[in-house]
Amino acid sequence: MRVLGSLTNRIFLASALLAMLSIGAAVYLVSTRLTSETEAQLQLDLTEAAALVDVQRRTQFDNVARTARLIADLPKFKAVVELADPPTLQPIAVDYRIQAGADLLMVTGRQGELLALAGEGLTQPVLLPPGGPTWTRDGEVAPAFWPHPRGVMEVVSVPVTIGLENPDVMGVLSVGYLLDDRRAAEFKALTGADIAFTMGGVARASSLPESRDALAPLLAGSGLIRLVIGSEEYVTLIQPLGLGAATVDPLAIVLRSRSERLRSLSGIQATLGGIALGATLLAIVVSYAVARTISRPLATITDHMRQIADTGDLTRTIPTSRRGGWNDDDAHTLATTFNLLIDSLVRFQREAGQRERLSSLGRMSTVIAHEVRNPLMIIKGALRTLARDGATPADVRDAAADIDEETDRLNRLVTDVLDVARPIRFDPAPADVNQVCREAAAAVAAGPGPAVALSLATGLPPLVTDAERLRMVLVNLLANARHAVAAVPGAQVCLRTVVAADRRVAITVSDNGTGIADEDLARIFDPYFTTKRAGTGLGLAIAKNIVDGLGGSISVVTRPGAGTDFQVEVGDAPAGPRVRL
Repeated sequence: MRVLGSLTNRIFLASALLAMLSIGAAVYLVSTRLTSETEAQLQLDLTEAAALVDVQRRTQFDNVARTARLIADLPKFKAVVELADPPTLQPIAVDYRIQAGADLLMVTGRQGELLALAGEGLTQPVLLPPGGPTWTRDGEVAPAFWPHPRGVMEVVSVPVTIGLENPDVMGVLSVGYLLDDRRAAEFKALTGADIAFTMGGVARASSLPESRDALAPLLAGSGLIRLVIGSEEYVTLIQPLGLGAATVDPLAIVLRSRSERLRSLSGIQATLGGIALGATLLAIVVSYAVARTISRPLATITDHMRQIADTGDLTRTIPTSRRGGWNDDDAHTLATTFNLLIDSLVRFQREAGQRERLSSLGRMSTVIAHEVRNPLMIIKGALRTLARDGATPADVRDAAADIDEETDRLNRLVTDVLDVARPIRFDPAPADVNQVCREAAAAVAAGPGPAVALSLATGLPPLVTDAERLRMVLVNLLANARHAVAAVPGAQVCLRTVVAADRRVAITVSDNGTGIADEDLARIFDPYFTTKRAGTGLGLAIAKNIVDGLGGSISVVTRPGAGTDFQVEVGDAPAGPRVRL
């Protein structure tokens, strides 16, 4: 069976495919838009974090520069620097470093010699850049960056002077703070992004200790760069810290985890996927239900059409009540139109039958002329015998018997002709079909031929029909069947009943005779057609007229050399007297 050969399948597949494509496209567009917006938001957050790092560093630098100027202007500090005595200056430098909260406080003399160095872990002047600390001559203070084993030292250097008109520079005060792992962690808490500080091509401090080696390839780049550290993917932004005395400018690298953002996005996408799957399944169910609402009424209509085609019963109509479980305007219109077509066919058949009966009157005159002439000749001969002088009593009795016999023959002929030619009056009433069958079998039992075997179904519904007319039909069919098997060894005639449909009964008369010839099969219900020497050819025509009048159907199945089955299917007839034209 072809998948697309069914209207139900085509509607179902088209609707389901359209729903899946629509939902899939919507989910794809939403997912793509979310991914794009997530990437854009990640870049925006990274830029904002870099800006916050720069602002925070500048604020801290300004604080350190202000502190350095205040210390350099203190008279006490100037006096000690003027002495240029390291043992005297060292404890003062340590005290000022602690008060300023700096990581470095260093004092150099007029010739750049080291006078004092205060800072945790600083025991020798390993931090001094070539040429010593520098400062601007115009009063502006600029940061300098010195490499440090634990990070990058940002240093502010201010001169220590005496005099106002022509100040004498007695030395240089350098105050610094260390950009190390601790400082990177503070920046991370402030910005929400990981921070790394590099100098001289080496990552010296980071809030991600494991990232130091992985950051080396980034130092030659610029802008937004993606980087994989361990199992995480990061987006990085390189931010220059500024110009100082170092030979290589230091850098701040801001890192945002792209994998973390995508994990959050993956949860949203999984939810969208679940919603899409649920919506698709719902669309499939709804599509199937919609397809069924179209195909089920059509299936009901085609089933009735098939039954009509199989039985030839044009009295069946398609139910158009909307209470039957389906309510489709198009199917209702189709069913109503089909019923009108069937009604028209029944009317045309009735009119054609009437025209056929009128036409048969012409043929009937020939039959009557043939059938009536012989009895009339016999009656005329009998009357001559009676009119002859010297007729004996025996001659009179014989003539009277011939007249009586031929008169009965003429009466039967007239009765059969009238049954075909005139309307049949029906008197429907509740009847037991099985009982009618028993009476018909008993009526033909007295004639020659085998006994009739009965196979009657139990539980048949009582039908409203004309029992006497139906019995006449069965008597005619049983008589024909017994006549057909009269010369057949092991002859059998069977009468059986079965339930055909709701309140309809099928009655079958079967025999195992020689069957009906193919060339005669199409004419057996025609009036005056007979294969019997003494038959009139009106029995089956009358039977069909009665069955049609009862709202039933009669059909025949023959097996040449094996027998014949006549099936009469009847149901309820309208109550009250009816006339079959």
